[in-house]
Amino acid sequence: MDLVLRDALVVDGTGEPSYRADVALDGGRIAEIHPEGSPGTRPTAARTVDADGLALAPGFIDMHAHSDLALLRDPDHSAKAAQGVTLEVLGQDGLSYAPVDDRTLAEVRRSITGWNGDGSDIDFDWRTVGGYLDRLDRNFGGQGIAVNAAYLIPQGTVRMYAVGWDDRPATDAELARMRELVDQGMREGAVGMSSGLTYTPGMYADDAELTELCRVVARHGGYYCPHHRSYGAGALEAYEEMVRLTHSAGCALHLAHATMNFGVNKGKAPELLTLLDGALAAGSDISLDTYPYTPGCTTLVAMLPSWASEGGPESVLTRLADPASAEKIRHHLEVLGSDGCHGVPIEWDTIEISGVSAPHLAEYVGRTVEESAAARGEEPWVTARRLLTEDRLGTTILQHVGHEENVRRIMRHPVHTGGSDGILQGDKPHPRAYGTFPQYLGRYARELGILSLEECVAHLTSRPAARLRLADRGLVREGYRADLVLFDPETVAAGSTFEEPRTLPVGIPHVLIDGRFVIEDGKRTSVLAGKAVRGAGAA
Repeated sequence: MDLVLRDALVVDGTGEPSYRADVALDGGRIAEIHPEGSPGTRPTAARTVDADGLALAPGFIDMHAHSDLALLRDPDHSAKAAQGVTLEVLGQDGLSYAPVDDRTLAEVRRSITGWNGDGSDIDFDWRTVGGYLDRLDRNFGGQGIAVNAAYLIPQGTVRMYAVGWDDRPATDAELARMRELVDQGMREGAVGMSSGLTYTPGMYADDAELTELCRVVARHGGYYCPHHRSYGAGALEAYEEMVRLTHSAGCALHLAHATMNFGVNKGKAPELLTLLDGALAAGSDISLDTYPYTPGCTTLVAMLPSWASEGGPESVLTRLADPASAEKIRHHLEVLGSDGCHGVPIEWDTIEISGVSAPHLAEYVGRTVEESAAARGEEPWVTARRLLTEDRLGTTILQHVGHEENVRRIMRHPVHTGGSDGILQGDKPHPRAYGTFPQYLGRYARELGILSLEECVAHLTSRPAARLRLADRGLVREGYRADLVLFDPETVAAGSTFEEPRTLPVGIPHVLIDGRFVIEDGKRTSVLAGKAVRGAGAA
């Protein structure tokens, strides 16, 4: 054997009671599990790690990550590795970097600068989904990447490629092209398709168009992961739309960051769960992910009404520069409630600037738009418009509109999984990027008892592995891949806070991928054991 983890408390990912055992690893897989008191000789190996007092769990799977470029630029990637994350699902919210042509790549880079940076440090030497996955595998001189990664085809990028930025139905030829792109991406290894239906241009797709694309995904055994059309006013209707659409398409559904936000949805989590329970009982295949925090995180430009983004980023800046158009945008934001702000009139005291691209705007970071406006003696929209214009749409925000009781109710549901929605850009990113998984284990399992330790681990491991159709991950079981995390259940906790969001967690001394230590004794090693994980429908 290569390694024995001695006297670990095995929390195996099934949700069943934990037990003490020696776990032997060999060749990147779990070779033997020897429970305490069982007959036979305890396994031995070239190396033994004393795991007494530590819980041994499958590596955590981040079902909603925005590390699409971070994995290419950062060999350390402790933001996720130190949490015990061994697999991230990329390509989220309908916007990412494959499939593209040269025009689309330039546009999508501009569109999500706030999520991933402008990419000026990246050699974009791919154009297809397969090319991107291959790039992950050969990154850093062929060593690979910090953690494993799976990919969702971004429907907004696909529409940008085939249709452009026009707010109109796709033609028959354009829809056929989108089907081809999705089919190709699934054959090349994507696990499904994402949408960002409050982001342009993906939000311009109607249900018929989305249904057709979901049928392609379903043929390859993938799933649809929508950021649906509203998390505020009309949230329940938006969830129902996605349930109905995927049922019609015969496609599995995974609801991204399934929250119920804004004042209109306070206390309404039970209504969402009743809707999901009814659909599950009727035979729909549904799962969801959430992060264990109340604020959300996105870009400031995402708050604008969709019509303001028609034509792409340069068109947005042109409209902001025009006084009449800017006033119309303000009216939609502050009075009518724009679709970008989920149909709810914006409350500037809930919009905290978390990051800027332009250094001269750093003074705004960590303050709400309302606070900065008051300090300057101007209206909040004047401040917001200046930020959007001078930062070339690269500003990220925290949006403090969530409800703790909704967060707790949703995380208890049997189809729940964990997803950080972690945006790593900005001077003050959301602490969920560095803290989601220890926050679940420390605060919500140990301190609050919302979930038992065993239930919590199952939510973060075997359930997402089942959604991804991974036959040899997500459980501590003989023959499974040795993607594992050892943590102290008495001390594990998120170190990240809203004041210090890049602080690493405590109580997670060891993380292994493919049987190799990526975190050892609480420190990041130089090991790059991550690879692209291709979907079951890959050709």
